[in-house]
Amino acid sequence: MTDERTQETDPQDAIDAVATDRDDRVYDHSAGDEQEGIPFVGAGPGDPRLLTVAGRDLLADADLVVHAGSLVNSELLDEYCADAETVSSIGKDLEELIPLMRDAYEDGDTVVRLHSGDPAIYGAALEQMDALEHEGVPTYIVPGVTSAFAASATMRTQLTLNEVANHVAFTRPQGKTLTEEEDHISDFVGMGDVTTCIYLGTHAVSETMERLVADGHDPETPVAAVYHASWPDEEVIEGTIETIGAKVEDAGYRASAMVIIGDAVGGEDYERSFLYGEWASGGSGDDTSQEADD
Repeated sequence: MTDERTQETDPQDAIDAVATDRDDRVYDHSAGDEQEGIPFVGAGPGDPRLLTVAGRDLLADADLVVHAGSLVNSELLDEYCADAETVSSIGKDLEELIPLMRDAYEDGDTVVRLHSGDPAIYGAALEQMDALEHEGVPTYIVPGVTSAFAASATMRTQLTLNEVANHVAFTRPQGKTLTEEEDHISDFVGMGDVTTCIYLGTHAVSETMERLVADGHDPETPVAAVYHASWPDEEVIEGTIETIGAKVEDAGYRASAMVIIGDAVGGEDYERSFLYGEWASGGSGDDTSQEADD
């Protein structure tokens, strides 16, 4: 029965066929709504307590959870997926994953796709969702806590600090899937008031920092590498553009560290914000109202 259905899907056809018109569900649902179909849930950075309430409730009702393998803390799977069949997506391509989830859903099972962190950040979620939608299976996203936020919490700082960092860049270094021209880490660091958060770059910390030095950036710029942010074996490595590469290599880490570059890492030399200053008492005419939304 399932073999015939498996032949029906071609994920690339689904990507190519994505409609240009905005999906009506954009206007019918918000991010917190439980919707029809397969939810793509962000598992958060690692600690099971940092899973959202929505994600926890969906996992509790699931019959099948397709998860991101070792990128999801096994403690989370044990605690919230005890009554579900769990399948790792590691080593499986779209041609295998899509029929697996589609067939289970069509057979009446409650299916959850569990991504690490937040599906919107380097999650490769949309290609799965588009392929499932192409097969007639509705999908939606349930946000999660991304590792940059867990790392900043561990560091007891903010990624944005008044007069220190007005912007945040989520990026990754050049490598197999990103060309040298697409690597903008040096551009972000060069802006000065940007906190640069590097995903998927633990293996290339030394090379990345060497390029920054070669580009003329201050070698004393603070850098932190937070390995397994919020996991039981979390480790914080602090240094500078000049020193962090050797420190990460000495620690032996090749994956799973969030690397943060910028003066906000230390949480120092910032200025009092307008939010709790003169503006809060109505004394400022500046358009700073957006800060109240942050």
